Amino acid sequence: MKVLLLKDVYKLGRAGEVKKVANGYGRNYLIPQGLAIPATPAALKMADRIRAEAEKHRKALNKEYSGLAEQLGETVLYFAVKASQQGKLYGSVNAQRIADALNEKLDLPKEQQILKRQVDIQPIRFLGEYTVPIRLTIDLVPEVTVIVYREGETPPAVGEMAAAQAAAEAEAEAAAEAAEAAETEGAAEAPEAEQPAEAAPAE
Repeated sequence: MKVLLLKDVYKLGRAGEVKKVANGYGRNYLIPQGLAIPATPAALKMADRIRAEAEKHRKALNKEYSGLAEQLGETVLYFAVKASQQGKLYGSVNAQRIADALNEKLDLPKEQQILKRQVDIQPIRFLGEYTVPIRLTIDLVPEVTVIVYREGETPPAVGEMAAAQAAAEAEAEAAAEAAEAAETEGAAEAPEAEQPAEAAPAE
């Protein structure tokens, strides 16, 4: 179905735009939430007005949140967790935990506090360093650095875990390539099976 967006929708479009969406997404979420209306001929006549009003509102929001966006872009969050030897967490670091940690660390006023839905990440289930987008407005999506390390260990420096992970992945890839090359070489050197001798023609 086609809908006319009444508000900016992250990863979909801006207010005043017409978008084609799945029926369920439109009827069960966008329309009930007041984010869109069916793109009827009557609705389309309002598109220019909606677009102009949204642009004015968007500029005001971007100005209001520009300082916070800069703060978030420089923020590093550390989570000390219990994990297996393979680095899998016993539990997870989810969007709510990240939002709570940001609000506490930055001491944000109530009107600027980060909500769970603004944290654009699936639950983190492994040790490592992650870049997490925070949706302030459709234009302002600063990224926070989240470091999840083993409880009882010294918190790693920014970039340390990412560098170690990249090195481990490169080593594993090199080992896989070497094994594949050895297998190919072995197959090439293997002697061909002897063909059975043809029987001599009967006299």
